[in-house]
Amino acid sequence: MPETAIGLRRELGIWAATAIVVGTVIGSGIFLVPKDMILHVGSPATVLAVWVAGGLLSLAGALSYAELAAAMPEAGGEYVYLREAYGPLWGFLYGWTQMWVARGGSIATLATAFFLYLGNFFPRLESVFYTLPLPIGPGGGPLELRYGQLLAVAVILLLAAINYLGVRFGAGVQVAVTILKVALIAALVVAGLGAGRGGFGHFATAIPAPGGIAGFFGALVAALWAYDGWNNVSMVAAEIRRPQRNLPIALVAGTCLVMAIYLLANVAYFYVLPAAEVARSDRVAAEMMRAVAGEWGAAAVSVAAMVSIFAALNGSLLSGARVPYALARGGLFFRSFGYIHPRYRTPAVSILGLGLWGSVLVFSGRYEELFRYVIFASWILYGMTAAAVLVLRWKRPDLDRPYRTPGYPVLPALFVAGAAAVTWSSLWNFPRESLLGMALILLGLPYYWWMRRSGAALREAGR
Repeated sequence: MPETAIGLRRELGIWAATAIVVGTVIGSGIFLVPKDMILHVGSPATVLAVWVAGGLLSLAGALSYAELAAAMPEAGGEYVYLREAYGPLWGFLYGWTQMWVARGGSIATLATAFFLYLGNFFPRLESVFYTLPLPIGPGGGPLELRYGQLLAVAVILLLAAINYLGVRFGAGVQVAVTILKVALIAALVVAGLGAGRGGFGHFATAIPAPGGIAGFFGALVAALWAYDGWNNVSMVAAEIRRPQRNLPIALVAGTCLVMAIYLLANVAYFYVLPAAEVARSDRVAAEMMRAVAGEWGAAAVSVAAMVSIFAALNGSLLSGARVPYALARGGLFFRSFGYIHPRYRTPAVSILGLGLWGSVLVFSGRYEELFRYVIFASWILYGMTAAAVLVLRWKRPDLDRPYRTPGYPVLPALFVAGAAAVTWSSLWNFPRESLLGMALILLGLPYYWWMRRSGAALREAGR
């Protein structure tokens, strides 16, 4: 069968699509960010209000994306929407960012977090097996390589192989691990609320904090980081059955479920721990279970965290590989990344390429900086995507829209305003990293112009 005749299969149903949303969003954030949030706002009640605000803002984004996803159910997600609304350059910049920084860095960070939690049971994983005497490590020092990084790479490559063998296989793993993840988190919530070792009086406790609008927004940035990933299902739109129906349901239902899980988990945290203890806890879920059930309870949280991170890593690789694939199919990336395996009907080269790049970043020791660099530009692109709902209503009124954003144009405008606020906050708090992140992304421009010129030359030669 000629390569051009081979396409992706629509094999994912509503459960798989929803599992991609829930499983990719809930990673390590639920176990970590409450400390940062309470330090910004000071009181448990305000922390819960921030979780609600972040969830509603994410829901506004999901409702906006749902219109775009149902109207253009193609692989690549935001790449497709930005291309149609603003032209191929903006679609390319999104895809370039996803491949080299945002998604590659996300995969590396999740895999590293997995081995760090496993290190609670096997401390040798954190041992250094080789030091590279070059100033390329964190802070310009030598680069230390740890046994756990080898394990992190093995996990990435295992999941790459699973997703290589078929989208149904990869999605099946996603559904199973997401169900297990939600069950484990539910067990933590029940253990916290049912242990009788806490009290609702903890919700009246407080600590000194900046508070006010600045504090609320600082906590909101942390919450939005924990909510990040609800949009990933749109990247696999070309492989979802009945996308006009299932994509909006998965986006909205998945986001609402995540918000409910986050709220219940935080209610359990503050029921068991007062504000001051949460503010001192780098791993608040572990501290809650330690108070409830001793050291074995803290160990159980490590297991739950590993399952959660594993599901997020699988979902990130499954969905993220469709972006460079879509770029390649559009003639804006290496042609090999547009290859579809004739038997498994997966973007095989794109899956392996993204997995290998994420593995390289595991060893770099600098992926945290990559995330900080890209926050500024990524949220510009997120805001532009929601604004594409407005742009395409004007630019392409004839576009078939099986689903329309409720509350139009208020909801898309609300998300755009939230994205602008996050962007401004990133620039204000991290000006160096934000500007370097923009520079890193703009490095794609020479490649873009070269690809456009090469494509034009090939078309001219073929005439």
